[in-house]
Amino acid sequence: MATAPIPALSPLTSAEISTCSSIIEAAFPPGTKFHFKFIMLQEPPKETVVAFINANKEGKPRPSIERLAFVAYYIKDTPLFHEAIVSLSQRKILKNVRLPDDVHGCLDGPEQEEIERICLSHPDVQAALAELQLPPGAFVVGEAWMYGSDGINDTTRQYQMYLYMRDPDNSTEPDSNHYAFPLPVSPVFDATTKKLIRIDTLPTGTEFEATGVKPWKPKPANEYLPECQESLRTDIKPLRVIQPEGASFKISKVGERGTTVEWQKWSFQTGFNQREGLILYNVHYDGRSLFYRMSLSEMSVPYGDPRMPYHRKAAFDLGDAGAGATANNLQLGCDCLGLIQYLDGVVCDADGKPEARNNCVCIHEQDSGIGWKHTNFRTNRAVVTRGRELVLQTILTLANYEYILAFVFNQAGEIHYEVRATGILNTQPIDDDLFESAFGTVVHPGVLAAVHQHLFSLRVDPAIEGHANRLVYDEACTLPRDPATNPHGMGYMVKETVVDKSGGYDLDLANSRTYKIQNAAVKNPINKKSVAYKIQVPPVQLLIADPESYHHKRAEFADHHIYVTKYQDDELYAGGKYTNQSRGGTGVRSWAARKDNIVDEDLVVFVQFGLNHIPRIEDFPVMPVEIIRVAFKPANFFTKNPAIDVPPSTQNFNQSRLAQSLEGDCCAPRL
Repeated sequence: MATAPIPALSPLTSAEISTCSSIIEAAFPPGTKFHFKFIMLQEPPKETVVAFINANKEGKPRPSIERLAFVAYYIKDTPLFHEAIVSLSQRKILKNVRLPDDVHGCLDGPEQEEIERICLSHPDVQAALAELQLPPGAFVVGEAWMYGSDGINDTTRQYQMYLYMRDPDNSTEPDSNHYAFPLPVSPVFDATTKKLIRIDTLPTGTEFEATGVKPWKPKPANEYLPECQESLRTDIKPLRVIQPEGASFKISKVGERGTTVEWQKWSFQTGFNQREGLILYNVHYDGRSLFYRMSLSEMSVPYGDPRMPYHRKAAFDLGDAGAGATANNLQLGCDCLGLIQYLDGVVCDADGKPEARNNCVCIHEQDSGIGWKHTNFRTNRAVVTRGRELVLQTILTLANYEYILAFVFNQAGEIHYEVRATGILNTQPIDDDLFESAFGTVVHPGVLAAVHQHLFSLRVDPAIEGHANRLVYDEACTLPRDPATNPHGMGYMVKETVVDKSGGYDLDLANSRTYKIQNAAVKNPINKKSVAYKIQVPPVQLLIADPESYHHKRAEFADHHIYVTKYQDDELYAGGKYTNQSRGGTGVRSWAARKDNIVDEDLVVFVQFGLNHIPRIEDFPVMPVEIIRVAFKPANFFTKNPAIDVPPSTQNFNQSRLAQSLEGDCCAPRL
């Protein structure tokens, strides 16, 4: 059963982005130049959208919803940073404010490329590079990093430039792995004036502070390109996903770029924006409401090397760059296998013009192994079903790293959010005669990969059979030994605790603590328990930096596995709306500190997960994927296994084949 589409939640179109920038430009004197950072849908108030959804269900007249856009922009070549709300319905600005001097917009590609050009041609940078005595014809590559924060002269917007060199023997190859040749000088530029502030010398030895640069010494390359390998495997046979009758999912358009998806008992609407990338709305299973909105809210990658300038190194890849802005154009047979449906997106460029993100989401089905099975040992009859999943995948490239992000739906009413981290380690120089460091792993001669964390925050706006929900957790508790009730000391029970106030909460592996989102007003007809979805979070070491550090102040979500807040419009981003050189105090930790009552209220849950990345040499020159999955599973929501009606797996349906036998006859009978 499909959910009704909600046009007001469809992403901005190319025409709407152009209209927004034109309305902003018309509000200033002629000749004013602009540098746009974001032009995205300003989502309508939730109350209005819910009224629209309810009217749809009841067949009543639906309320009209004003079409709004959120715009963040600079007056070009100035520190004047503004945010605006533009009504596309009325074609006018409803709000336009200049933000404080210490609030900064995100990075963007054109600006980073401009800073790199200016940096590499600057005479002071050229002089610093000359001291390294690089080989003739050396090709230096610059990466403009977010400056970070430490509270010292960091009010103005700045870029920290990290410099690398291509393999001197392969310097004309633009895809050469320059991360194998990090250089020990790091210029800092003012992002507004494009002027050099200083050149930092990077520490490369055992001392805490840098002690000066040393001449470069030749070292081998370490390439990831297939044509640079000694040989590639030749024993891999084709593995093809064939769906002769087509895909089982159905895609419908809502407006120019909005999309509804139906797959078996699932239905939902997709969105896409520059900041979060892929968004899900109005998620239903078998016509029953589960979630109003789901998206990746933020990720933080804090590094653990305490030496200057690495002590400021912490990327907020959504707030500092944008999941939509960095989304890949996915390719058939490469990023997704099988029968693929692609979705397109659109973002704005620095001039406020629409910029396509074609094929930025791929939708496909995949076999997930056995879904369920039982063999009656008395009769030896086996009933087995193959599990199938629907995958909505997007891939981000953020300088050196790739993040493969996917919402995964299965036939048993479960939603998984999967992250695969790959790409190339961000490297820094270390003296050639050093083979270990307290702050990372030497992965190549003269190359250190620093310890760091990848901490993600998934924002979940539940609607479990309605919007009056609560958060509870279950714990397995040992029963006290008692002659009457537990004489053998082996009993245990499950205790449920209601979370009554907004705040940050944690897993407790010792007690098998599991969080659930419940609707206490709706009971399961079999056992009379409240219907719920439980959250399975993989254990992860939370933010390691101490509570007084800027890493901690800025990554407001990263100190608890679960944050829960009472819903308020526009509280979408766990690290705050503007993370570039942020100081904290504007994200989920601040919202949770209101200590709102959240029992049977409209609440929002932020789920934190990730990994503590202590690099291995096997992570270089390119990293095998690290896989992390968060699961949302029905708990007393259904009256039986919701996948009980999946047809059993049969050879007639699946048409598997025997592999070639040792004798060479693929159909030879087994003896």
